Amino acid sequence: MFTHRTRLLVIGAVLTIALAATLLLEAPEATKSIDEVMEDPESLEGREIAIRGEVLDGSINNNTSTFIIHGEDNQLLIDFSNAQTSGGLDDNRTIYAEGILVEKNGEWVFEAEVIKTSCPSKYEEESE
Repeated sequence: MFTHRTRLLVIGAVLTIALAATLLLEAPEATKSIDEVMEDPESLEGREIAIRGEVLDGSINNNTSTFIIHGEDNQLLIDFSNAQTSGGLDDNRTIYAEGILVEKNGEWVFEAEVIKTSCPSKYEEESE
């Protein structure tokens, strides 16, 4: 019925259209800073978002699986009990996290599903 070349072209076209549709339907939302999130957290409540910020020095608590990240003016509690982490979670490290913002007991908590950390700079001072 169809030649081999025609079948390959049709299959290629279908795959290209499927990929384009996937990208258009699920276009990722831009990563937000902590300050952007905390300007109006109610508008983001319950939505899957991506955030970035720096881990507050001394805030990592492995017993409760929480830590705090901060921006210029605000900070946010991160619950990483259900998160996949890339390793390297440490104080003062910039992180990227995907998850859902929720309000618990009057406090905003980001329930992370994915956490990625920045690589340490080779120019950072070594701790003694």
